Amino acid sequence: MSRALLSHILHRPPLLGSRSGIRGGAIPSRLPALRLNCSAAEATASADEAPAPPARKKRVVSGVQPTGMVHLGNYLGAIKNWVALQDLYETFFFIVDLHAITLPYEAPQLSKATRSTAAIYLACGIDSSKASIFVQSHVRAHIELMWLLSSSTPIGWLNKMIQFKEKSRKAGNENVGVALLTYPVLMASDILLYQSDLVPVGEDQTQHLELTREISERVNNLYGGRKWKKLGGRGGSLFKVPEALIPPAGARVMSLTDGLSKMSKSAPSDLSRINLLDPKDVIVNKVKRCKTDSLPGLEFDNPERPECKNLLSVYQIITGKTKEEVVSECQDMNWGTFKATLTDALIDHLQPIQVRYEEIMADPGYLDSVLLDGAGKASEIADTTLSNVYQAMGFLRR
Repeated sequence: MSRALLSHILHRPPLLGSRSGIRGGAIPSRLPALRLNCSAAEATASADEAPAPPARKKRVVSGVQPTGMVHLGNYLGAIKNWVALQDLYETFFFIVDLHAITLPYEAPQLSKATRSTAAIYLACGIDSSKASIFVQSHVRAHIELMWLLSSSTPIGWLNKMIQFKEKSRKAGNENVGVALLTYPVLMASDILLYQSDLVPVGEDQTQHLELTREISERVNNLYGGRKWKKLGGRGGSLFKVPEALIPPAGARVMSLTDGLSKMSKSAPSDLSRINLLDPKDVIVNKVKRCKTDSLPGLEFDNPERPECKNLLSVYQIITGKTKEEVVSECQDMNWGTFKATLTDALIDHLQPIQVRYEEIMADPGYLDSVLLDGAGKASEIADTTLSNVYQAMGFLRR
């Protein structure tokens, strides 16, 4: 989102798990974070001060699965934020196709969905001259580092992952593949491979980032420092311990049919979500049929009205208005009037994205070149990290 700069860094609380990592330990319950604010001013040096040397930009990584259609929740919760982040940080945005196979999927559709998701990144405003855009499986180091990290990750940590419990329950425990249990280790690999400083996360993803932090601390302790130096390495930490980057309001967009459930690609009904490529008539129908309540007026902060809060939040982010401006405009509207207003705002916002998407998909050579260049830049960093880990863990080097 074209928002602004970040607030100050919160002090990192101590991890609750054992720092040695040798006996395991609890996953930390608190996560240091930066918060993306909606307004800030850049500090300027006085005229008589010597200019400071340019600081290295902090590095941000994030990705979206190419399963199903990219929807409004993916866009407002992740991709739209990336447009602002690419101007503030060194950014790596990838299509996490390896994560897409943790549950049953249609093999012929995977490559098509991967290309489509990459085109949506670009259509939404991700600039390949500012950010590295690539496909996860095109950088083989992701899988290799995952295996190395798996050897140091206690199974008890993975068994505690909430999403594994929920998804395995839905799929039936006997039918669940091992990848559903271990994919948080792949997620840790995705982050640690690039020595990431910050990771944009929503409310439902903080547990996975906590796990990543705990894995990095554990591996740093087991193999880093003097132990690594004795094997010919530079010593010190193998991985940076990443911090969370908390997006502004609207980071978690809820279902159109249930204000208490997150908007999801896997929800059975397509009426539960607005897909970024939905045509106008489909958007009109989905908003018209979305769940509301019978209470008068509209308000953000009534916990008894989750659908009301969700739709107002979507309108706020789509229009770029402040919460106060939305309240002033909409508090006395009835649902019919507001739904029409929201529909118009959604169509106006998504139409340029849809036009640009079609242009990109019509030029496969351009899209291929963007992904090839992005994978090349990513591999330079990833291969260095992976080589260091192999060395620190004692492998015979080629």
